[in-house]
Amino acid sequence: MHGLQRGLISVAALALAFGGLTAVAQATPATSSGGAPSSVGAANPYNPAYQHAYRHGAVPTIQQATKMKAFASTHPAVTGPNTLTFGGGIDGIGVTSGTPRIFLVFFGTQWGSQSTDSSGNLTFSNDSNGGAPYIQKLFKGLGTGGEAWSGVMTQYCDGSSVATGASSCPSGAPHVGYPTGGALAGVWYDNSAASPSASSGNQLAKEAIKAAQHFGNNNQSANRFVQYDILSPPGSNPDNYQTGGFCAWHDYNGDTTLTGGAASSPVGDVAFTNMPYVMDVGASCGQNFVNGSGTLDGYSIVNGHEYAETVSDQNPAGGWTNPTNGQENGDECAWISSGQGASANVSTGQGSFAMQSTWSNDTNRCDISHVTVGGGGGGGSVTANNPGNQTGTVGTAVSLQLSATGGTAPYTWTASGLPTGLSISSGGLISGTPSASGTFNVSATATDTTGTKGSTSFTWTINPSGGGGCSAPGQKLGNPGFESGATVWTSTPAVIGQNGPSQPAHSGTWDAWLDGYGTTHTDTISQSVTIPSGCSATLSFWLHIDTAETTTTTAFDKLTVKLGSTTLATFSNLNAASGYQQHSFNVSSFAGQTVTLTISGSEDASLQTSFVVDDTAVTAS
Repeated sequence: MHGLQRGLISVAALALAFGGLTAVAQATPATSSGGAPSSVGAANPYNPAYQHAYRHGAVPTIQQATKMKAFASTHPAVTGPNTLTFGGGIDGIGVTSGTPRIFLVFFGTQWGSQSTDSSGNLTFSNDSNGGAPYIQKLFKGLGTGGEAWSGVMTQYCDGSSVATGASSCPSGAPHVGYPTGGALAGVWYDNSAASPSASSGNQLAKEAIKAAQHFGNNNQSANRFVQYDILSPPGSNPDNYQTGGFCAWHDYNGDTTLTGGAASSPVGDVAFTNMPYVMDVGASCGQNFVNGSGTLDGYSIVNGHEYAETVSDQNPAGGWTNPTNGQENGDECAWISSGQGASANVSTGQGSFAMQSTWSNDTNRCDISHVTVGGGGGGGSVTANNPGNQTGTVGTAVSLQLSATGGTAPYTWTASGLPTGLSISSGGLISGTPSASGTFNVSATATDTTGTKGSTSFTWTINPSGGGGCSAPGQKLGNPGFESGATVWTSTPAVIGQNGPSQPAHSGTWDAWLDGYGTTHTDTISQSVTIPSGCSATLSFWLHIDTAETTTTTAFDKLTVKLGSTTLATFSNLNAASGYQQHSFNVSSFAGQTVTLTISGSEDASLQTSFVVDDTAVTAS
């Protein structure tokens, strides 16, 4: 089969329904200085990059692809082997030789009103196709659920040991990383103004720089393994894609061939994608290409194409491209509809997404999956990349993907000091909905497979939500740490006390020890609380659970937390752990109400479970 690959995805691709594009010329690569283009020709006049050199990795419309292939079949001089070679890097950047991170930027007020779905994804009133949450789930899902599409890219590398023109990576060279735990690093709705009806390359680059500053990526180090996906709204026509014969392209701010010129950046080189709302053009950009009712097929195929090309050619064309025609790994495998390398659904921890294959040098074909190679960073010490100081708003979901380099990937992440309502996955994705305002000092640590650690610190400022302001901010529970004994609280006898070394307090000397008898028993504490109108509110408490139960499957003894008639959480003997753990809940929906907080524990007839509560709070902001 390998002997047929070149023919399959070049001239002979005409026999496929839409086929690959390996036989067509691509945008002229920039020189290593980011100045005038080199002599590699964009010789195919039907290529949307023809005379538009900044359109790196341009995905042609399906109709344009047919014209390109027809021209290529009669002009063999613009074809060549599909093998990609290393371009030497621009400003020291060739590939994303670390854990790839992508920031999604919804550009312009035309997206409409913003909301959040049940999974914390931003949604917009003018996005009738649901493209916004779909694309957030796509990038959240990369690197999860055993997803192997990202593995194809990990064979590519950069660094001082990689010779310009190399077609394989030397030992020890830093490779493209695998996006363990998800590639999505952040999402921003820039509704400060309407996006241009037909954004120029320069305007898109400036928006990417603005996004970098918004996310606190204020230097070259912070942007080294990052890309910005500039998602234009429905009805817009960025770079005149609707008549330009393409669906998307990518570049970096320093490309002097951009329409409007290069964009000066105070934060270092910034890689970005021009991502139109391709559902506006339907099947031309891949609607239903994989799935019979796949309205959003093209959105994930095209987004995935540009993401893959950015991580393998971050500052084009300093990364891996075809030396004959300038094509990148996605270009060589675009719009293949059957056979080896055909576009297909890729399964992740966030669902299934239509994706295209990308070129693999080591198998000499278009692959939809590949074993992960290297690990991104090249061994040695671990560096936890600083994401920059962050901001957010109470009640608005956030998502931040941390990344690391060095050591031996994958990395396991932990963090302390996170804003109330946020948590971190082992893959380094911080997500959730902030439920309390303030400035939080976050410390995050990445641990590689050898146990080597690297840490970084940053602040995360959570601003109060709007709506007229909180009428009476602050703590709303009385005697929240039980230090005044059984006052304010209504309690089962002997629950609130100074329990000393048997069940020590989280702070102070008093706590509430529910159950722990080893017989059928119920203990309860409760307190009435008023949450002021116009406020966001958070319920939090520290809980220690120990148990004599030995089962790992059955919840015999339970603790239930309720506010009013609403059950917020249930814990059991299965949640037993050493020490206290803090639990927080957004209870802003109770603003303007007086309700009762009830914490109740119940045991069965044998083997004790103790539920120890301390340092409770209902905080309005």
